Formats: sequence, C-alpha cells, structure tokens
Amino acid sequence: MNIVETTIESEVKFEGKIIDLTVKQVLLPNGKQASREIVNHPGGVAILAFKDKDTLLLIEQFRSPIEKIILEIPAGKLEKNEDIELCGRRELEEETGYKANKFTYLGKIVPSPGYTDEYIYLYKAEDLIKGTIGCDEDEFINLKEYRLSEVKEMIKDGEIIDSKTICALMYL
Repeated sequence: MNIVETTIESEVKFEGKIIDLTVKQVLLPNGKQASREIVNHPGGVAILAFKDKDTLLLIEQFRSPIEKIILEIPAGKLEKNEDIELCGRRELEEETGYKANKFTYLGKIVPSPGYTDEYIYLYKAEDLIKGTIGCDEDEFINLKEYRLSEVKEMIKDGEIIDSKTICALMYL
C-alpha cells in the first residue's frame, strides 16, 4: 500500500531566529487533501560527555516551553552550513568547559517527526581536557556530574525526561 503524501503547496508562515513555520497542503494516498504544519529547525548536536569511564556530565537548564528545570546532556543548534562535529565540539566546550580528545559519532535521531524536520546528531566525548566555558548570553545552565548508573536510575524514575539524553544513552 502506498502511504506517501505528495506536497501540493507549501508556504512559510513565520520566520524566526531559531525556527520557521511552514504550512503545506498535501495529497493523501486516498486522494483527499490535508494540511500539515511543520516547524523547520536547522538541527542540533548532543553529546554524551564522560569525565571518566563512569562519570557523565549533564547540564541543568530551565526550559521555557515546559516551564521546568531539567537535566540533559550538553547540546546545541547547528548554525547555517556548520560542520556537525565542529558544532558538537563547540557546544561541549561552551556548556561544560571541556574539550574532548576522543569524539565519536553515535547516530542521529528525529525527536518529533510529526511536526518538525529537526535532526539531532549524537556524539560521545571522552578523554576530556579543560577548555573555556562560554554559554550564550541568554543561556543559564548548571554543570552537574553523575555516575552512569545514577543517570539510568533517574531515567527509570522519570527524573530525566529529555529525549535526546535518553536516546543517546541507548547507543552505549
């Protein structure tokens, strides 16, 4: 059975600093038409940063869309035409103050393909050395260290709810 939708018309309704909103009219496999609202996002990189074999660096950050402080792995948005690995290395240093001698690509995820085209690329950072912390001026984070077993328990207990963090740990 064909399940592919065909775009008939596409219009950007909003252009923001980080995201755009596109509304598409699509032709469904059954011949009917439907509307799709799509958040266009440049993508991002998230990093499982190991201070040692069993100590993971997490950041604590207030997330306005859900009005909560959450724990998550360091991550950031790709700039236009930016190399994915370089973005990850930059974000690691900006958010944790560490650089990685070993930086391994793990894979990529689509966090919410029902409404956004965002991809998040996942890396594992090891053999860390001190760098320079330097968050964006509108970014406030606390750096935390947890044993890997603690992080797994926090996920099971619902204390860590960030999808990129949970997905990245699945690659280990």
